[in-house]
Amino acid sequence: MRAIFGVLGLLIVVAIVGVLAKKQLTAGVAPPGTVQGVTVPTGTPQQQVKQFEQAVQGAMQQAPRTTPDDTK
Repeated sequence: MRAIFGVLGLLIVVAIVGVLAKKQLTAGVAPPGTVQGVTVPTGTPQQQVKQFEQAVQGAMQQAPRTTPDDTK
């Protein structure tokens, strides 16, 4: 009798954990392109690498940031 309650309790716990895990996984997924400021890469992997390289080059070409001089 004790074993039956043990297995039954274990199955209930596994079911609850499964439901909570499913809710967590589906709640955090945003459809592509809905996040502000983030563009979804398109094209082949080579095109994606080229897009990334162009974005990095564009960021490097912007005005350089100034840092305070060391007073040592």
